[in-house]
Amino acid sequence: MNAKSLHTLEFDKILQRLAQRTSFSAGAQLARDMLPTDDLTLARHWLSETAEARRLLSEHSDVHLGGVFDVRVYLPQAERGAVLLPHELLEIRSTLQRARTLRNILVRVEGRYPVMADIAYRIEPVLHVADQIGQVLNDRGEVMDSASPKLARLRSEIKVVQSRLMDRLSRVINSPDTAQYLQEPIVTQRQGRYVVPLKAEFKGRIRGLIHDQSSSGATLFIEPFGAVELNNDWRKLQMDEEEEVRRLLAELSDLVADEAPYIRQTVEALAILDLIFARARYADDLRATEPELVEWKKVGKEGPGGKEGKKGNQGKLEVTRGGTVTTDVTLSPGHSVTSSPSPQHPGSTIDLKRARHPLLNPETVVPIDVYLEDSYFVLLVTGPNTGGKTVTLKTVGLLTLMAQAGMHIPAGDGSQLSCFEGIYADIGDEQSIEQSLSTFSSHLTNIISILEEADDRSLLLLDELGAGTDPEEGSALARALLDHLVRRRITTLATTHYSELKIYAHGTPGVRNASVEFDVESLAPTYDLSIGLPGRSNALAIATRLGLPKNIIDAAQSLVRPEALEADQLLQEIKDTRTRLQEERAAAETMRRKADAHEKALKQQLDNIEQTRRDMLNQAREQAQSELDDLEDELQRVRKQLLGLVASSDAREEQRQALHQAQQVIETRRETNAPLPPPDKPVAPPSATPIRVGDTVWVPSLQSSAQIVSLNPAEKEAELQLGVYRMRLPLSRVERRDVGDALPVGMERPGRLPVAESSSHVSAPLPQVGLELDIRGATVEEMLPRLEKYLDDAYLGMMPWVRVIHGKGTGALRTAVRNELRKHPLVKNFREGEPGEGGDGVTVVYLVGQGS
Repeated sequence: MNAKSLHTLEFDKILQRLAQRTSFSAGAQLARDMLPTDDLTLARHWLSETAEARRLLSEHSDVHLGGVFDVRVYLPQAERGAVLLPHELLEIRSTLQRARTLRNILVRVEGRYPVMADIAYRIEPVLHVADQIGQVLNDRGEVMDSASPKLARLRSEIKVVQSRLMDRLSRVINSPDTAQYLQEPIVTQRQGRYVVPLKAEFKGRIRGLIHDQSSSGATLFIEPFGAVELNNDWRKLQMDEEEEVRRLLAELSDLVADEAPYIRQTVEALAILDLIFARARYADDLRATEPELVEWKKVGKEGPGGKEGKKGNQGKLEVTRGGTVTTDVTLSPGHSVTSSPSPQHPGSTIDLKRARHPLLNPETVVPIDVYLEDSYFVLLVTGPNTGGKTVTLKTVGLLTLMAQAGMHIPAGDGSQLSCFEGIYADIGDEQSIEQSLSTFSSHLTNIISILEEADDRSLLLLDELGAGTDPEEGSALARALLDHLVRRRITTLATTHYSELKIYAHGTPGVRNASVEFDVESLAPTYDLSIGLPGRSNALAIATRLGLPKNIIDAAQSLVRPEALEADQLLQEIKDTRTRLQEERAAAETMRRKADAHEKALKQQLDNIEQTRRDMLNQAREQAQSELDDLEDELQRVRKQLLGLVASSDAREEQRQALHQAQQVIETRRETNAPLPPPDKPVAPPSATPIRVGDTVWVPSLQSSAQIVSLNPAEKEAELQLGVYRMRLPLSRVERRDVGDALPVGMERPGRLPVAESSSHVSAPLPQVGLELDIRGATVEEMLPRLEKYLDDAYLGMMPWVRVIHGKGTGALRTAVRNELRKHPLVKNFREGEPGEGGDGVTVVYLVGQGS
């Protein structure tokens, strides 16, 4: 990329703001050194890094680079054998610890953030280095006593000797014989030894070594002879301690030197992550979106514009993208707008939606739409001074640079850009209309340099073409330059004041007019960009608005060429038509969005209904399957019990046959249950008539009919006869059907089993079992066989619970009954009767496996 153009477009300011969002110096340096790439694959990868980092930072607050330092500066010192300082070692430790934590987090979420995890795998946190530093230094950078046994011993001895030394000196300063000679009763240090402050006039009154004196000479700092030996011991221990500390720091420095390549690699990986995180934070701050970098379009020999150019049909309107209106009109004699065959389009893409300049105040900046179509690749922008022409150029150039540097851009979703191999800008001071000759020469020199480098894969941004010289010559030079760029198929955005260039752009294939609008009422630019319309002259309108006398306005208007007035009026009509079409398009788009939303809501409702239906069918199927499984388990247990009974018993033989019949019913029901088909015949809804004894009811869970034998309103249960079976079920699980109602599939009329009957399996009904067994008045010996038989019959009758009435009396019968129930294999549990059931005179018994 052209360095001068990068500066002109203020890309360096973007990098400064990016660097401010990094966490440590290495990341900041990468940000300041970052350059856009012309490699499409690499630029796309950078953009995906930024997008993934934005998601990561928004979802994981523990991902950060706090406590990381660029410790690479310390590594050469360690590799040369130098001893690193404690704070340098602490920075290394902090960096490695954070690297370890960050690596673990990113590897753990690799499935969702593969790009970040890939960088994390480059981190080599060399854990033993960080751990070893932590065993020697505390968080303040002090070598801990526990760093080595020798250091712990030395520091202990230092404390002992220091205490003895202070005691000796305290006696000197507190003694009545010597205290009067001291400036102050304190102990201080000079040259690494403990001394006392002696008044100079009493020199010799305390025998010792003089180490220093005050600046005034009034005080001598003397080490009494009685403290010299202890001072020597203390100083020797101190030097031994310093040597041990140095040895420990040297060991840590050697360890750092050994792992220097891995530490350097880790810091570099952290710096890359820091740069990516900074791009993500900056994107969030700008409310930016990820642009799509697209391949260069393939174009034919004649280009996307086709073989035929535009004809000079006056007043012909053409509606293009975004409601833009183009017109082919004869503007003046000799300027009939008739185009030559369209030049070949370079295949570039610029499609920025609601783009905003990232360095302007986001609260006041006006978003613009800038796009190229297949019919043009040179856009000529006209409009008033300070109207936003230069900002338009800078916005396009800067956002393109940002995208090719992997940065998200402040623009709307769906924005697309080509990956240009070169971006060149010649942008002057838009505020200055009159430029000096030296400025003109400078710009021309810059343009010449750009033309030498640019090709059909470049983007050119040229501000105020031909300005700064004679208008006629400047206009001719600008037109010739544009012709040259069109022939070379170079994508260009340019601004101008020359009205002749508006006519040129209107009639030249590959070139399109655009303008920044001006509000005559407020006398201020709107900064809106209109593609397809050249800027109108507002001089007379502004003069009128400012109050210039009408006679002067009229005189000026009479001097304007009629062709120019007609063109101006036509431009206004085109603008009005464009505004109307845009409003109609917006209204149609609003209606379309509402229709789409309504259609989506209806589809969602249908999907919900269908899902509910499927869920209900599945739930019913699972419930029926569960009940059949439970029933089959119970029958298997009963079968095992009956196999142990006497084989010659006719009653037991009949019961075994009944069980065999029941097994057939289960198999039939299982086939019926998988899957539950829709009814072949209409099914009448449940009747509102109360269920009575003798009614035939439908049992949905068994897909069969049954007859009501008895009702227990208190428990809301019914005793049912289903073929040879008798069972109890809650009333909520049976349905009454009126006589003559259509029966569900599989429901038979009363008296028939819902299975294919076989003449070899005609079984006797199971014993009729009542809800209660009354044994009041019986002895214990008489009661036991009756209770045993009753429980067997109740179990075979598939009754979930029964009541045994034994009365209160002495309690002997009650005790015997409950003792028997505790050990009976068919009894799940039992309880004393409620007050309404007979209280202590009744025991309610729940049988195993019967749904109780």
